[in-house]
Amino acid sequence: MKRTCYTGEVCRDQLDQTVTLFGWVHRRRDHGGVIFIDLRDRAGLAQIVVDPDNAKAFAVAERIRNEYCVSITGLVRLRPEGTNNPDLRSGEIEILCREIEILNPSVTPPFQLDDDNLSETTRLTHRVLDLRRPQMQNNLMLRHRVTMAVRRYLDALGFIDIETPMLTKSTPEGARDYLVPSRVNAGEFFALPQSPQLFKQMLMVSGFDRYYQITKCFRDEDLRADRQPEFTQIDCETSFLNEVEIRELFEGMIRQVFQEVLDVALPQPFPVMSWAEAMRRFGSDKPDLRVKLEFTDVGDLMRDVDFKVFSGPAQDPACRVAALCVPGGAGLPRSEIDAYTKFVGIYGARGLAYIKVNDASAIPEGLQSPIVKNIHADALRAVIERTGARDGDLIFFGADRIKVVNDALGALRVKLGQSEFGRSNGLFEGGWKPLWVIDFPMFEYDEAEGRYTAAHHPFTSPKDGHEMLLESDPGKALAKAYDMVLNGWEMGGGSERIHRADIQTTVFRALNIDEDEAREKFGFLLDALQYGAPPHGGLAFGLDRLVTMMAGAESIRDVIAFPKTQRAQCLLTHAPSSVDEKQLRELHIRLRPVEAK
Repeated sequence: MKRTCYTGEVCRDQLDQTVTLFGWVHRRRDHGGVIFIDLRDRAGLAQIVVDPDNAKAFAVAERIRNEYCVSITGLVRLRPEGTNNPDLRSGEIEILCREIEILNPSVTPPFQLDDDNLSETTRLTHRVLDLRRPQMQNNLMLRHRVTMAVRRYLDALGFIDIETPMLTKSTPEGARDYLVPSRVNAGEFFALPQSPQLFKQMLMVSGFDRYYQITKCFRDEDLRADRQPEFTQIDCETSFLNEVEIRELFEGMIRQVFQEVLDVALPQPFPVMSWAEAMRRFGSDKPDLRVKLEFTDVGDLMRDVDFKVFSGPAQDPACRVAALCVPGGAGLPRSEIDAYTKFVGIYGARGLAYIKVNDASAIPEGLQSPIVKNIHADALRAVIERTGARDGDLIFFGADRIKVVNDALGALRVKLGQSEFGRSNGLFEGGWKPLWVIDFPMFEYDEAEGRYTAAHHPFTSPKDGHEMLLESDPGKALAKAYDMVLNGWEMGGGSERIHRADIQTTVFRALNIDEDEAREKFGFLLDALQYGAPPHGGLAFGLDRLVTMMAGAESIRDVIAFPKTQRAQCLLTHAPSSVDEKQLRELHIRLRPVEAK
């Protein structure tokens, strides 16, 4: 028998035709002697009717249970009037069964595939069955369409798909490497790549001026909903284009992907914002622009107030005092404000000061808050004016070290905006809000280690004119780095790369990497840069994150066929697992007892 089409594709166009379908029994119903089977494949469902007049087929249908794999041949006909299902492509028709064959029976599944309340542990343990569920099949087919749209776009622009090694040298890129012991070279290790960064730069030196790869990357780090130990990047690099041209090229790619896959027209062009502005206005380098709330700096207004919680940070250049005005927020109950206070504690905030604005024209009588009595009227009046607060508004304050304020008040901004209160009060706007964030700092200062570290990676080029700051004042140097942000998620990031060996050496010095260490870890790259390396740059997109957003899924695990848990375990295969002593001996490895924590 040959399949006529996918089950979910049968429709009115095939009326009175005989079709042969393959799939799984989603549901079997016995209605007064007539058996109905909902047959399912990756394209959807179709209703099969097995009439008792067909004794042979009916006898087989009586033995069928959920998740049996079957083939069915039958006549396409209209459903009886009033029984159409508008949610299905096949909802106007049904197939009158002529022949049915059980290709393989199934044991009773551990859960119903249409159960929407399954725990993630159950789903990942029985992932093979979980992947049969329509929403998971839709997610993975969406992922396929995204990758095909990417390939078509890049191929049309002359990009070449080139594979880079999975077994490579361990180099510092910001997270722990996954190490692979070498049996042949005793005591030595490969590392799984955190990204193809160094190889794609060397491909530019080799003359492949437009490279891309949809590839696995590996990082041994603590996991969250949007992190996996192995993840997929759309990795791209190109030569002879500047920062603006690179952004325009890949903005076009994302715009085309959304148009082809979701029929969504993203804004053109994407807005552009400096890193400094994003941090000042939103406390985040990946702000969710759907939320209509912004920070207001008020530190200069608080330097001489009696409230030391504000005046102390206001006088410390390493700290920040910021306000977040919430229109209509004065109506929030105290219990909800207390819940927000507990929430910001997750991000290190020691409290959440607030002022309810009952009457903006009456200072201080029209303001309601325990802190009002400790702030003089001039400062209060200036805060109201600067934040634009009106009667009925609420002002939250953050006063602490810059990172704590940005993290805590930034998370509060998003939580408030996306809450039921925020949506009902016009603080949240739906749709897709892309953004380019540019001009990142070259370096971050690690106080624990007393040295600078690369904000992105050590191969990022400084902004023109900032080369002299690499040694005189590294903290002020900006990078030709850029991130694409969408609805508060970082979709991709990249930079122009350093293509001159002298600049690369200077950056290594700023990072306290001496010549010997640089030669040991990156000698192959430094050597390559000496052979007429072209100006080049690129960008890497997180495919898992991109598809998660487009699918409206809650976690990237919902768009990966066989993901790991937050403990980096595969519940389906029980990986990682122990290995026998013989394998360890071959790898010249001896295990020490695990110390109790």
